[in-house]
Amino acid sequence: MSDDNRDQRNRRLTRQLLGMAVGAFAFGFALVPLYDVLCEVTGVGNPKDLLKASTVKVEVPDDNRLVTVEFIAELPTVGSWTFKPVVAEMKVHPGRLYEIDYVAHNLTGRDTVAQAVPTVSPGKATAFFRKTECFCFVPQNFARDETRSMPVRFIVDPALPKTLDRITLSYTFYDNSTRVAALN
Repeated sequence: MSDDNRDQRNRRLTRQLLGMAVGAFAFGFALVPLYDVLCEVTGVGNPKDLLKASTVKVEVPDDNRLVTVEFIAELPTVGSWTFKPVVAEMKVHPGRLYEIDYVAHNLTGRDTVAQAVPTVSPGKATAFFRKTECFCFVPQNFARDETRSMPVRFIVDPALPKTLDRITLSYTFYDNSTRVAALN
């Protein structure tokens, strides 16, 4: 193999590696708008909706209508936490502000950070269920063996379609300390 042939192969490899690096960098920038589109389509984790939810004003309640809101708590792993709503369901009048508490107990044996990820179903109800205060907005620091009651304040929009009379608010509660430690 001649030196010219080796130099030519090295240049080609260098261009390919440089192209991959530029492509990876461009992909990283494209992830932000792609994430925003995904959040807008699914209605989950959209920062604009979270900001809007924090500034929602109480609307004129519809006292002639009741909607059942069911509360669910899920843990992706067993044994390191207890996590549950204080009540399993509540009947609400659309347009009124309500509050429900979830209780979490850290059984990991260490100080840790946890994050809750909400899901509203059916999917059609997502746009009409507005959280004005929620422990899911920010990571929660827990001391070892700490038990904490965490409130969620919400309003069901009176514009909720009449065909929907039941909404489920579900949280999956993750121990997030390893991810947070990696970011610091």
